[in-house]
Amino acid sequence: MRFICLLFCLVLAGLGFAQDYRPARGETVLRLAIEGRGNVYIRLHTKEAPNTTAHIIQLAKSGFYDGQKFHKVLKSPRPYLVQVGDPASRNQDLDSIGNGGSGNPVAYEESGFSNEAGAVGLAAQRDDKNSGDSQFYMLLDRASFLDRKYTVFGQVVSGMDVLRKVEKGDRLQSVSVLQG
Repeated sequence: MRFICLLFCLVLAGLGFAQDYRPARGETVLRLAIEGRGNVYIRLHTKEAPNTTAHIIQLAKSGFYDGQKFHKVLKSPRPYLVQVGDPASRNQDLDSIGNGGSGNPVAYEESGFSNEAGAVGLAAQRDDKNSGDSQFYMLLDRASFLDRKYTVFGQVVSGMDVLRKVEKGDRLQSVSVLQG
């Protein structure tokens, strides 16, 4: 009987630590379910980056991101970023990808947000900030040298602890859109 009571208490305690985030009224949030890690919630800057967020929302709703792997994780010499969004990551060597996308680039939008820890930006070619498509990065630390070079279209509002544990090759189970 004591064992069952102890087991019940442990299950309840585990549920208390389950990650969940409920968007506020008018807020649009992406929920990234990362296999074996947990959930990351990203508040989208829909008013400040309307074209970028509409594009990402459409891709998420179509299942574009489901099953993709994180192909870029830079943690040395300091925690920097994790990146996902190349559809080739599902079935190709991660060292040979990073240029793929949906085929529908989105022009740069100056959202007014800086590249601080938790910022989410649309990855683009270094010499063409209008070349962003489906790949996006999430910053683990401030990176002001990226400001005004990439559209910052979101902010991690829950799950930074999960994001910090992501390793190259970790897989997105699903990406869903939550409306408040």
